[in-house]
Amino acid sequence: MTETINGAALLDEVEAFHRRFNVFPHEAAYVAVALWDAHAHLLDCFDSTPRLAFLSPEPGSGKSRALEVVETLVPAPMTAVNASAAALFRSVSNPNGRPTILFDEIDTIFGPKAGDNEELRGFLNAGHRRTGVTYRCIGDGGNQTVQAFPSYCAVAVAGLGNLPDTIMTRSVIIRMRRRARNERVEAFRARLHEAEGHALRDRLTQWAEHARGFVMGAWPEMPDRPADVWEPMLAIADAIGGHWPERARAACVTLVTASKANDKGSLGVRLLTDLRDHVMVGIDRLPTVAILDRLNALDDAPWADLHGKPLDNRRLSKMLAEYMTADNEPITSRNIKTAGRVLKGYAATDLHDAWQRYCPPPPESPLPPLPGTENAA
Repeated sequence: MTETINGAALLDEVEAFHRRFNVFPHEAAYVAVALWDAHAHLLDCFDSTPRLAFLSPEPGSGKSRALEVVETLVPAPMTAVNASAAALFRSVSNPNGRPTILFDEIDTIFGPKAGDNEELRGFLNAGHRRTGVTYRCIGDGGNQTVQAFPSYCAVAVAGLGNLPDTIMTRSVIIRMRRRARNERVEAFRARLHEAEGHALRDRLTQWAEHARGFVMGAWPEMPDRPADVWEPMLAIADAIGGHWPERARAACVTLVTASKANDKGSLGVRLLTDLRDHVMVGIDRLPTVAILDRLNALDDAPWADLHGKPLDNRRLSKMLAEYMTADNEPITSRNIKTAGRVLKGYAATDLHDAWQRYCPPPPESPLPPLPGTENAA
C-alpha cells in the first residue's frame, strides 16, 4: 500500500529548501515559488500554466541560483540558455514526456541589445495554454506539410530587466535583489544538495498522483484583484490544505499588486498618460516641438532614450496614429497658430477619448465619464 503524503508538510519542506539557498524579496515569493514547483508536477490538470520569472536590474541578485534550486524540484528539467524556438518546441513534443524548461539569461533573447525574437516569444506565449501549439512546415521541397507541435509546458526564466508584455502578463514575477550584508544563505553545492532536492521532487511526484483527483477541474476562489495566472497555484494550495490556501491568496494579492506597481503599460499607454499628466495639463493644444521638448525632459521616462535616440516627431506621429479620436479617426497633428506662426501640433480634444479608454485614472482628479455613460450601472 502506497504511503499517503501530507501535502502541507511536504510543501513546507520545499519552501524550507528554498530558504536555505535563496533570499527572495518578501515572504510572498517563497510561497509562490514553492507552489509553482508543485504545479509543475500536475500540469495536465490545468488549462494554463504561469511562467515563473526571476528578474532583477543588476547581475549578482540570485536569479540563477533560484533557477538552480527550482531545477532540483521539478519534473524533467531542461536548462536552456540561448536555445532556439525549434529546439524547445521539439523537446516539448517529445513522446517520452514534456520537460520543465528553465531559461537562464533570458535578457540575451529579449533584452534591448538583442532585438526582437518573435519565434521564441510566440512559443512562450502559445505554451501558456494547454491547447497551445506551434505550426511548422516539415518535409523537403514540394513535399512539405504543416504539422502542429504541442507547446504546453512549465517555464521558469531568469534575467535582467523586463520581459515582453505578452510574457510578463502570463508570469508570476519575483523581483530579485542583491543580498544585504546581514542576509545569509547556505552555499548551494550541487554534489551535496541536488540529492536532497531530488528526494523532495520524488515525493512531490508521489503526492501529485494522490492529489490529481482533487486538482483536476477545480475552480479555486480567486482574490478580487486580477490574478488569472495564479489559478493553478491556488488550486494546488486548496488541495494541500493546512495554512497554504490562506498564505497562497495573500501571496497572490501581494505579488499581483507589486507587478502592477512596476507595470506602466505599453509604450503607447505610457505616452498617452505622460501627455495627459505632464505635458498638456490645462492646455487645449500644443505644437509638436513643445510636446517633444517636454516629453524628452521628463525624469523617469523613456522618451529621451528610445534605443539610443530621443523621441522625434515621426515616431510621435506614428504612435499616436494607432489610437482614435472620439469620431473614430486616427489621432493626427493639426495646424496650430502660435506667436504669429502656424505649426503642427496636437489638440487635447483629439486625445481625450484615448485618455479615458486606455490610461489609468489620474492621481487626484479623475476624468469625467464618456458622453452617454453618466448614468450607466
